[in-house]
Amino acid sequence: MASDDHTAAKTHGAPPLEDKAPKVGKPKTSAAGATAVASSMNHVMRTAGPVRGTKALLELNQQDGFDCPSCAWPDPDDHRAQTEFCENGAKAVASEATTRQIDRDFFRKHSITDLLQQTDYWHDQQGRIVEPMVIREGGTHYEPISWDNAFAIIGQELKALNHPDEAMFYTSGRASNEAAFLYQLFSRHYGTNNLPDCSNMCHESSGAAMSQAVGIGKGTVSLDDLHEAETIICIGQNPGTNHPRMLASLETCVENGGKIIAVNPMKEAGLMGFAHPQKISGMLGKATPLASQYLQVKINGDLALLRGLGKEIFERGAVDETFIAEHTVGVDAYRARCEAADWDDITARCGIDKKDIIELVDTILRGENKLITCWAMGLTQHRNAVATIREVCNLHMILGALGKPGAGLCPVRGHSNVQGDRTVGIFEKMPEWFHDAIDQEFEFKSPRKHGYDVVESILAMHRGEGKVFVALGGNFLQATPDTNLTAKALTNCNLTAHISTKLNRSHLVHGKTALILPCLGRSERDAQESGEQFVTCENSMGIVHMSKGKLTPSSPELLSEPDIVARMAEATVGNTAKVDWRWLIGDYDRIRNLIEKVIPGFKPYNKQVRNPGGFYLPNGVKKRVWNTTSGKAEFSDEALEQIQVAKGRLVLQTLRSHDQYNTTIYGMNDRYRGIGMGRRIIFLHPDDMKSRSISPVSLVDITSYWEDGERKAQQFYAIPYDIPSGTAAAYFPEANVLIPVNSTALESNTPTSKSIEISVAPSS
Repeated sequence: MASDDHTAAKTHGAPPLEDKAPKVGKPKTSAAGATAVASSMNHVMRTAGPVRGTKALLELNQQDGFDCPSCAWPDPDDHRAQTEFCENGAKAVASEATTRQIDRDFFRKHSITDLLQQTDYWHDQQGRIVEPMVIREGGTHYEPISWDNAFAIIGQELKALNHPDEAMFYTSGRASNEAAFLYQLFSRHYGTNNLPDCSNMCHESSGAAMSQAVGIGKGTVSLDDLHEAETIICIGQNPGTNHPRMLASLETCVENGGKIIAVNPMKEAGLMGFAHPQKISGMLGKATPLASQYLQVKINGDLALLRGLGKEIFERGAVDETFIAEHTVGVDAYRARCEAADWDDITARCGIDKKDIIELVDTILRGENKLITCWAMGLTQHRNAVATIREVCNLHMILGALGKPGAGLCPVRGHSNVQGDRTVGIFEKMPEWFHDAIDQEFEFKSPRKHGYDVVESILAMHRGEGKVFVALGGNFLQATPDTNLTAKALTNCNLTAHISTKLNRSHLVHGKTALILPCLGRSERDAQESGEQFVTCENSMGIVHMSKGKLTPSSPELLSEPDIVARMAEATVGNTAKVDWRWLIGDYDRIRNLIEKVIPGFKPYNKQVRNPGGFYLPNGVKKRVWNTTSGKAEFSDEALEQIQVAKGRLVLQTLRSHDQYNTTIYGMNDRYRGIGMGRRIIFLHPDDMKSRSISPVSLVDITSYWEDGERKAQQFYAIPYDIPSGTAAAYFPEANVLIPVNSTALESNTPTSKSIEISVAPSS
C-alpha cells in the first residue's frame, strides 16, 4: 500500500491547496463573550435569514424543540435558558437551516471534476440538497432520480452480492435512535454485522477501557456532579471549540469552590477562561478564570502523568482502602507498578516536572476526593489509548471517586447522538444477549460473526471485497484516516449511497454507481401518516430525550432518515410477519415500542421520553454496581509505553479549528488560536522551526512514516506556537492523508490520529 494511494498530489480525495497565506494573530486567553455571540448571529442571519434563523435558535435544545445537531453535551434537567445553545450549535443550525439549495440545475452546471477542485467550506456553503441524485457508471455529473428508482438500485445491488459481508453500513453520530435502530435491524436481517460508525474513530477506546474497568462504556456523572466536584481534570480535550456549553458547567464548578486542571499539549482559550455570553460581565469581556493549573503534557505523555499521580498518592498513603476492599480487584499489581515507576522516567515521558505533579495531587486530596476526569480525543486516538483510559479509572478507584456525588468518569462525546446509536445496536460486535433479543422479537437469526469496523471496512473495500457502501449521514472520506487510500477504496465499490443533508467530498469520490439520498434535518418538521413525529437522542450523560423539528422542510422531496432506511430495507429484505417497514414509519412510537422490547432500560419508552427533559438510562457505576467479569471494578497494571520517533522527527496530532465541527467546515478561521483565512496549517514549537530553517508562515511539506512506507502532505503553512518541543498539530481533514490506516489503538482499533511520526521541511 506504500504507493500512489498515499501521495497527496495524485489523488482527488484530499482538499485542494490554498493560494494565500493565513492571517496570524495572537491566541486568545478566554473563550466566548460578545465575539462568540456576534459570530453566531452572523452565521445564522447570513445563511438561514432573520425569520427562519431566529425561529431555529429559539427552538434549539428546548424541551419541546429539537436537539442540537452538533455536540452531545447535556441540557439542564430543569430550567433552560431561552438561548440554550453555543456558538457551535448556532453554526450547525445555520448550516442546516440555510435557504440555499442544491438541485438538478446545480449538478447540471457542476461536474464531479469541477466540484473536486472546491474546498470543503465551499461545498457546505452551497446549501441543502433537495432531491435524490444519481451518477451512473462512466458519468460525469449527478442527475435526478426518483425515490422509487433509487431504492430499487440499492435493493438490486445488495441482492446481487455474493455474501452480505460484501456490504458496509456506516453510521454518523447525528442519526436518531429510531433511524439507527431500524438501520441495524435492516443490516442484521440482511445478514451482516458490518456496521462501522464514527465511534470507531473517537470514543471506541473509552468504551473498551471503561467496560473492562467499571462495567459500562459511557459517562458516570451528571451536570450536577460537575457543579459539585472539588476537582475536575480536563485531559486531552478542548471544550471551547469542541463542546462550548461545557464551559458554563466548569464556570459553575469554579464559582462553587472547585478547581479545574487542564492537561493538554497546546494552550487552549476555553480551558483558561470563559466569558459567559448570557451574563453582562461576559458580554463586557470579563472572563472567569478556569484552569488553576495548566499542564502542557507531551503528546501521548498522559499515561506517564497519570502513573505519576498514582505513585504519589500511594506514597502518601492517601488511598480509599475501604472502597478498594469492598469494590475492586487487582490493586496489588497496580500498586506494584506505581511503586516501581521511576520519577525521572515519568517526568521525561510526560514532560511535566515532579513538583507540578505533586501540586496536582495536593489539589485532588484537599477535600473529600470529589474528582471528575473529563477527556476526549486527546486520550482516545493513541496506540496505548485503552491503557491510558484504564489508568484514569485506576486513579478514581484508588480514591473511591466513583459512585458518589461530585465524582466520576466523563468521556465527552462529540456528535449529538453517537452514544445513542451505540446503545440501540450500531456496533459491529454487539453482545450475545442483544442478538438473542433480536432473534426472539423478530424471528430471524441475527448474525453472530463480528462485522467490520471503520478501518476494517476501508481495507475490505480497498481489497475489492467490499462492494456496496451505504452511509447514514456523515462524510466518511474526510472523517477517516489515510485519505488517499480510503478514496481508492470507495472508488472500488459497485455502489456508494449517502443519506445526507449537504454536499460533501464523499459524494464526489464514489463507486461505479452513486446515490445521494437527501433527508430532513434535525430542525425540520417530520410529518408521517399519524401526524408530526419526534425522534430521540442520548447525550453524553446517558439521558434519552425527544427532538421535534419545527421548521418547514427545505424541500417537499426530502424524506426522514427512518423513512429512507425503511424503504431501503423494504427494497432489499422485504416485509416479514414481524416487520412491516412502511407501517413502522407511520408512527415512530411503533419503532420505540420495538426498541424497548430489545434493549433494557427503555421501558416504558414512549411514556418516559415524553417527560420534560427525558429520562436517564440505568448506570450501574452510579450505584456502585460493577457489570464486569469479576463483579467488581478492575484495576489494570499496564507498563508505561508511548510513541517513539526517529531522531529529527516529530509527533503530530490532528485537531479541529474553531470554525468547524467534525468534518463540516463553517468558515476558514480559528479565532481562539489567532488564525484567519487558512486551514492548511501546521503548528510547531519555535525551536523546532529554527532547527529546520523554517520561517514563520512559510510553506512546508510534511512526511509521515509507517511500516508500509511514507505519506506526504504538501504546502502547509508553518505557524510558531506554544506547544511542547518535538510535537506538532494540524487540522483534519487536511492532515488525514498522513494517518496510516493500519496504525490503530490496541483493542479498540481506533486510528492513531494523535500519534503520527512526521518530518517537516521547507517546501521544495
